[in-house]
Amino acid sequence: MQRTSGPVIAAAIAIVIGGVQWARAALLVMPRASQADLAHIELGRPALPPLTYTVFCLRYHAECRPRRFFRGGPVRLTRERWAELKAVNRAVNRAIVPQPNQLGLAGEEWIVNPDRGDCNDYAVSKRHELLQRGWPARVLLLTEVVTSSGDHHLVLVVRARSGDLVLDNLTPEIKSWSQVPYGWVRMQMPSDSRMWATIGRPGA
Repeated sequence: MQRTSGPVIAAAIAIVIGGVQWARAALLVMPRASQADLAHIELGRPALPPLTYTVFCLRYHAECRPRRFFRGGPVRLTRERWAELKAVNRAVNRAIVPQPNQLGLAGEEWIVNPDRGDCNDYAVSKRHELLQRGWPARVLLLTEVVTSSGDHHLVLVVRARSGDLVLDNLTPEIKSWSQVPYGWVRMQMPSDSRMWATIGRPGA
């Protein structure tokens, strides 16, 4: 996203990750938190999408094709889906070499799977990879946040039944929305990925 201060700095926070014991021998770790952490982010009023998102849609038509009808709610995070989510998050974070945008808005360009890129490229690439694997668009929501250093930043929020999860290039871990130190600005609407909304008070 366009930066409002210096380089993007990852804020250091402690997170709590609980374990889920599956019937089989393998232990699969998934995010667990308090009841408040399991809530979903509350959307506010409709908002204009970022200008660079509109340009992105002109370039990548398939990523933004209309999905007007809301069918189903948050996805159930099965063992297989959780493993896939972690694999995609890890693969994209490793594949793209960080390259901060030094040109401000003039240098903004969202690209799927580039060799080098900034937060926007990581977020749209993760969404693309999950769409390719059959994940519904209604649960893959690009979201604009503000970091503790005042930088505008883009992450991918995955809407699971257990709560909203954040896929971020600033950390290798997938976290609940309440476990990241960000101010929430706007996000895609589940009912139509071309539409965005402001983010109100996170809650159930």
